[in-house]
Amino acid sequence: MDTNQYIPKPNTIWALLLFMLLISPAVAQQDAQYTQYMYNTVSVNPGYAGSRGHMSIAALYRAQWVGLDGAPKTQTLNLHTPMGYGGAGLGVSIVNDEIGPTSETYFDLDISYTIKASDDARISFGIKGSAHLLDIRFSELNQNLANPGGPDPTLQQDIQNRFSPNIGAGVYYHTQRFYAGFSVPRILETSHFDESSLSTATEQMTFYLISGYVMDMSAFWKFKPAILSKVTKGAPLQLDLSANFMYNDKFIIGAAYRWDAAFSGMAGFQISPSFLIGLAYDREITELGNAAFNDGSFEVILRYDFIRVQGNLKSPRFF
Repeated sequence: MDTNQYIPKPNTIWALLLFMLLISPAVAQQDAQYTQYMYNTVSVNPGYAGSRGHMSIAALYRAQWVGLDGAPKTQTLNLHTPMGYGGAGLGVSIVNDEIGPTSETYFDLDISYTIKASDDARISFGIKGSAHLLDIRFSELNQNLANPGGPDPTLQQDIQNRFSPNIGAGVYYHTQRFYAGFSVPRILETSHFDESSLSTATEQMTFYLISGYVMDMSAFWKFKPAILSKVTKGAPLQLDLSANFMYNDKFIIGAAYRWDAAFSGMAGFQISPSFLIGLAYDREITELGNAAFNDGSFEVILRYDFIRVQGNLKSPRFF
């Protein structure tokens, strides 16, 4: 946003509306949104930590509503690994979410414990500890110096590195073909501002339910339908349905539908049994998607698995 002699434009108006939603009283803050959640499961379920059987590192970047000034941008970096042979798993993540003058950063530590449910099935229980830093640059909205009343006095104080802790938990069940998980990554409903602040924004609990299944269609094709359900108090239900096809254990193509919100196209390439690159593009089906200045949302993920003995790996993991 411009900082002086502010003249509203369509894109900055949308950014301001988004920000006003953020600072309205008792607004529920939601977790970052992902289209390729099936490759980034540890971000929403701590029980996933270590479930791949080896160390795995992933980096994701998402630019939402490209062309809209101040639109959300998300950067995620996570690493998780099993710990020896005792069933324990460990993960660390950094998530940065930016919306207009607001920036939130999470530093997460995940610990999981896995038990055998059968010869082929495992159940993992996970806990998440988070450190949350919040920055809001109110001064970027305090721009109309030509106002006879002068700058808005309520927009003089920026919020810098406001710290709050949080905890989360999840359970994750998987076989070689099927997985399902339930999680609450942020349990504490933290108020980010005190009574003397401009407003109160509360981070509400978000409940996640995920599931997917991999089936062989032929000697070369695999098919994986998946679902993610996201429930937050005070926000609409989010339901993501996806279908991906993998050819020859290397090429991935698919599509997704976010209920009443967007259609998505996805593509991926398993460069080696260790290295995956995935791309996604979302197109809104709401009124915002029809705006001339909205070019859709883009997402890219890079994942590398540190596989020690590749002879035991029949094919790359599809989840």
